[in-house]
Amino acid sequence: MKNQLPVAIIGGGPVALAAAAQLTKRDISFVLLEQGKTVGASVLEWGHIRMFSPWEFNIDNAAAELLIETGWVAPPKDELPTGKQLYDRYLHPLSELDKLKTNIRTEARVAAIHRQGYDKMKTAGREKAPFEVVYESKNVIHRMEASAVIDATGTWNTPNPIGASGDYAEKENDYSSHIHYGIPDIMDAHAKRYNGKTVAVVGSGHSAINAILLLNEWKLQNPDTTIHWVLRKQSVADVFGGGELDGLPARGELGLRAAALVKEGLIKVHTPFYIHGLERNGEKLNVLGTGATIEGVDEIIAATGARPNFSFIRELRYEADSSIECVPKLADLIDPNIHSCGTVRPHGEAELSQPEHHFYIVGAKSYGRAPTFLLATGYEQVRSVAAALAGDWDSAREVKLHLPETGVCSVSRPKTALQVTNSSCCAPVDANVTNSSCCGPAHANNTK
Repeated sequence: MKNQLPVAIIGGGPVALAAAAQLTKRDISFVLLEQGKTVGASVLEWGHIRMFSPWEFNIDNAAAELLIETGWVAPPKDELPTGKQLYDRYLHPLSELDKLKTNIRTEARVAAIHRQGYDKMKTAGREKAPFEVVYESKNVIHRMEASAVIDATGTWNTPNPIGASGDYAEKENDYSSHIHYGIPDIMDAHAKRYNGKTVAVVGSGHSAINAILLLNEWKLQNPDTTIHWVLRKQSVADVFGGGELDGLPARGELGLRAAALVKEGLIKVHTPFYIHGLERNGEKLNVLGTGATIEGVDEIIAATGARPNFSFIRELRYEADSSIECVPKLADLIDPNIHSCGTVRPHGEAELSQPEHHFYIVGAKSYGRAPTFLLATGYEQVRSVAAALAGDWDSAREVKLHLPETGVCSVSRPKTALQVTNSSCCAPVDANVTNSSCCGPAHANNTK
């Protein structure tokens, strides 16, 4: 693909930048489009969160090689960065490299991608037509031709609503000022918002557990704070993670700490609770569930995961699994209905290829709604894709991946007193845990 149109990389998170590094090493031109003011804009939104996975698994090999050429020194491989440290010590220096910087465009919101002159229904001559990427930057519409497209937009900007059926709960949008989607910076930037308030945390993953633990830390300083935990699970014991059996120790520790708070009665647990609406109660809200109501809630933290945005690629021929919304060939590997392991066998271009020739969905978005994505998986994905775009099929097919064990499969859950199972995500920066680590809100590591 040398001397052809550039490859368009959509997104500016870790996997998108890894794609840029891999293409650069193969002398393939690219243009990276990031809608935020800087690369890693979504990472900075969870900058206060410490990752479960150490630096060893958070740095792409090609990116490291490019950085080392400039005198960059890699952080200790067993150290556990926060999102802010991931940006400061890796993503920002990488984006400032001369070989990458001139091809990175920030504040560039992609509105549409299609084959130039073709809607998705037209076939004859389709593969010979270049891609056309339509994006807005500073209120100006731009059109760019590309030979291939790598969609690394992640899912961070499209969080799931709190409605139990996957749709927005009644009045959820009307009362959005009371809702924070994700993990707020409770101990710092968002502290006043939760001071002495009644807070409902919605969700059963480790983002929810993080919020619970941070709120409890805040409650130790502000005893008037009340914490509700709202879950659809039949039992709260189903959400605490792998405990001592988790390959990432701090993630297991995180679940155990949450279990202890529940056991001590410090958290008001509502499970199973199926939210269908919200209603005003003076200055507060009532959370309406099927046959139950939680009254007098000041704030809601929606830690309900996220989903991919396909709106801007609707005129491309892409496929997504009907339930998980992931790349179809990954569905059986990551479906949480089948297992809760984060460990997925190595995969690359062959599994990620789409009906639209030279169009790839990678990174957290390739996992759809599944929460078990790790950065190292995304790095191997884009290494394989870059090899394929270079015509190096031997390298593209020889997919290798070294990952820690990332959870205890639900099909073989340990019969402990806490019934700890499932996989997880990140840990509070100030969490008093040993060897704390995480994949971060890894499904959020890329942004369109």
